[in-house]
Amino acid sequence: MFKIQQNEQMVNKTFRLPPRLVEELTRVAAEEKISVNNLVRQCCEYALNNMKTDKQ
Repeated sequence: MFKIQQNEQMVNKTFRLPPRLVEELTRVAAEEKISVNNLVRQCCEYALNNMKTDKQ
């Protein structure tokens, strides 16, 4: 289950995302009272931790 967490130290990077995805991320972040950046980080970590690989 995906759970919203709070902050930790970050490194700056730039990524391009479709407008519809940015809108959805912004909405969810506002509902959860966290930054969009924090939400994107947690989504990426969740995806990486739960993706299937050829080794599984």
